[in-house]
Amino acid sequence: MSYLDEFTAGLAFPLDDFQLEGCQAVEEGHGVLVCAPTGAGKTIVGEFAVALALSQGTKCFYTTPIKALSNQKYHDLVAVHGAESVGLLTGDVSINAQAEVVVMTTEVLRNMIYAQSSALDRLTHVVMDEIHYLADRERGAVWEEIILNLDESVNIIGLSATVSNSEEFGDWLATVRGDTRVIVSDHRPVPLDQWMLVGRRIYPLFEPGTDDVNIALENRIERIQSTDTSGEDYREGRGFRARSAQSRGQADGHSGRFGRDARSGPPRQEDKFQPVGRPDVVKVLEGQNMLPAIFFIFSRAGCDGALAQCHRSRLVMTDQEESEEIKRIIDAGVEGIPEEDLEVLRFRQWRSVLSRGFAAHHAGMLPAFRHIVEELFVKGLVRVVFATETLALGINMPARTVVLEKLVKYDGESHVDLTPGQYTQLTGRAGRRGIDTMGNAVVQWSPAMDPRAVAGLASTRTYPLISTFAPGYNMAINLLAMNGFEGSVRLLEKSFAQYQSDGSIVDDVRTIERTERKLSDLRAQLPYDDADVDAVMEYVDLRAELSAEEKAQRRYSMEQRELETTTVLAKLQVGDVIAMPGKKHPILATVVTPASQARDPRPWVTTERGWSGRIDAAGFANPPVVVGRMRLPKNVTHHPRKNTRFVVEAFRRDSFDRPKKMRTQARVRDSKKVVALREALHNHPVHNWKAVEREQAAHLGAKIHRAENDLARLRGKVSEASDTLGRHFERIIDLLTELDYVGVESGEPHVTDEGERLALIHNASDLLVAQCLKRGIWDDLDPAELAGVVSMCAFEPRKTTHGEPSAPTDPMVDAMNGTERVWEQLASDERRHQLPTSPMPEAQFALAMHQWTAGAPLGYCLAAAAESGAELTPGDFVRSVLQVIDLLEQVAKTAYSDDTRRTARRAIDAARRGVVAIGT
Repeated sequence: MSYLDEFTAGLAFPLDDFQLEGCQAVEEGHGVLVCAPTGAGKTIVGEFAVALALSQGTKCFYTTPIKALSNQKYHDLVAVHGAESVGLLTGDVSINAQAEVVVMTTEVLRNMIYAQSSALDRLTHVVMDEIHYLADRERGAVWEEIILNLDESVNIIGLSATVSNSEEFGDWLATVRGDTRVIVSDHRPVPLDQWMLVGRRIYPLFEPGTDDVNIALENRIERIQSTDTSGEDYREGRGFRARSAQSRGQADGHSGRFGRDARSGPPRQEDKFQPVGRPDVVKVLEGQNMLPAIFFIFSRAGCDGALAQCHRSRLVMTDQEESEEIKRIIDAGVEGIPEEDLEVLRFRQWRSVLSRGFAAHHAGMLPAFRHIVEELFVKGLVRVVFATETLALGINMPARTVVLEKLVKYDGESHVDLTPGQYTQLTGRAGRRGIDTMGNAVVQWSPAMDPRAVAGLASTRTYPLISTFAPGYNMAINLLAMNGFEGSVRLLEKSFAQYQSDGSIVDDVRTIERTERKLSDLRAQLPYDDADVDAVMEYVDLRAELSAEEKAQRRYSMEQRELETTTVLAKLQVGDVIAMPGKKHPILATVVTPASQARDPRPWVTTERGWSGRIDAAGFANPPVVVGRMRLPKNVTHHPRKNTRFVVEAFRRDSFDRPKKMRTQARVRDSKKVVALREALHNHPVHNWKAVEREQAAHLGAKIHRAENDLARLRGKVSEASDTLGRHFERIIDLLTELDYVGVESGEPHVTDEGERLALIHNASDLLVAQCLKRGIWDDLDPAELAGVVSMCAFEPRKTTHGEPSAPTDPMVDAMNGTERVWEQLASDERRHQLPTSPMPEAQFALAMHQWTAGAPLGYCLAAAAESGAELTPGDFVRSVLQVIDLLEQVAKTAYSDDTRRTARRAIDAARRGVVAIGT
């Protein structure tokens, strides 16, 4: 009898085929890569590796990408194997670290390998859960570091979401780790139904048994889009806009796309589309037996706003007993947080809405609050969670239904469409194994959404895994210490990044050749001598620079108008009559419900034409204007949509001083740079050519300019691919040799004493930190001052304010200025060695970190951050403090001065208190 037979005999359910195949491969001593959808049960293969190692008297490490997942897996394994056999290491938590099975974050294992820790003795299996994190832009390199550096005797069990290039990834694993079995399953144990919610009606996305979009759904949307009763329509978040082309066609007496039926008499009530609030959507889901549900909303403010909507509604999803149980769990979870901090966190309001069965979940929340929400949801006490997409990548919180309100998210630079991989990851949360027979993915329709595009997302279930691996200073030092120079170069050139770049370089070279020919043909079309060609290209560059600056100025003006509009909307009161920009004439509306919050004000208005709904700042290019007041009875303010007639009649009866015209576009004032560029353009010799000749030359010059940019980009890409990671490593070693972190003896580089300190610093600004310590920039500070200065190398600004960074003491000012001078020198050295520039020190959190370490309350520190230019939620604040503590722990190990090491330890103790110490 094999051990697998014994293992499966103890399970309460039979294994699926792919689970059985994966466990067999583990028992036979192979490396394994298991790719399966979220919720398919791939972790059973990792759990079998744990059990097998324990049965053999060897060790198994179970790695996860985030602390929350590590904590959850630790408790799962303790429940099976007992607390004495399982340990937990997550950087700030250490439990039974010498156990035979240890759950840890990937960074902890990476650090163990570089330190050549004795904990690696007798290690036979490493489970890498969520191994597709290897593609993460910021942390993905850690996964490759482990795979490349782990002793070849250790078997890696990789557990991944379904990726389209699993064979390529598996082939690479086999190349660098030896025999690796790739097991792929597209089967979901709980099938997923795809739906679209249109108003208050829910439709299947697909025709039964096909990949075609549901005809009834398309017909319903066509009826809505062909309906136009007011001459103009308002779409929430889009503002007032002109009627669609087909509506104009109907008004002119043309049948348009929909023919006679689209305009035969007044529209039916069922064809009218009104956006519905979150409480209404919850009621629809409840009526369809689709709860519990997770609403994915791609902003923290959106999640909090949704929770506030539910709080204002009368909807309650819990009975008295459940409500009391929720309050008991909440009170236990916040025990130890000072009352004054709970006041800042608006704890009582948050507790009240949770007791009704609703919750939000996002990274801006206090960790203790997030853990409470997770516990309540898993226990079935919370029925609806409004979450950002980070929940899809984290802990095990499946629901019966996942709702997507939008298919567009902000990626840090712009709003982009969801990828098939992101859609798959989000909807993978739907369907609880052993509880639900079906999961539900519900997309909420909006006028700009094409159901066929949604069907395309829903039908594409895989996405490629692309390596982001590149060596940094800490990695280079550790590789050099472990493998020597030549061994490190060979190791880096075996990385998945190199493996992938070598395969794509041929296509890029072919594209370069085609672009070079195109550029040559374009240049031949300019009938000028070299001097005139140069003048044309200079003129084209000026025009391009002017266009870019004008766009930037327009964008700034729009942002300023939105701020003005936000201020106006936040101040509106019941009965205020406002004029809003319309297509031809301003439209009057009266406020029936004022905004509930100042940050994202959304007052409810009813227009003179009878439209009733919420408006927000995003819908206006210029702010509305208050032109008077209207007396409104309570039934209008309580039931605005049902009582639109009263408002319409009041507008007909009463007269208001309507503006004759309102701007529909934001006014853009030229900046000094725009004025200077425009003057330079007008004074340029080419500008005085005949208009036809000038524009022909400029048009051709613009094409040349674009082709040159394309060519430079492609050459850079090929150069980067050809310029192997090994050569990049060489340039890093050259800089570290200059700075005395690497020495050279008999032509062989080796790590110096300073380099051994750098090897212990795991931070995006690792070399900057090492340089500050070596030069004594951070010496002679008290604990609060040191914590504040160190934050410059740990803080990641997310949202800025108009505040300016400051420091409360002269020694702290000197240390902060010194840190910036060291960075400027380092950045110059990096550019000289053709290396990426280290992140610039960020001073916005320094004052808040100083005050927190000195004992100030939470509210005071959040205000200090805002004064210094950083707008932080409580969750952001806690995470930022923890990042500073993590770096302080490294300073305590690597500082040259004994006093500085002691100060760092005192700073850690002072900062780890209150909301930072609880629930992290």
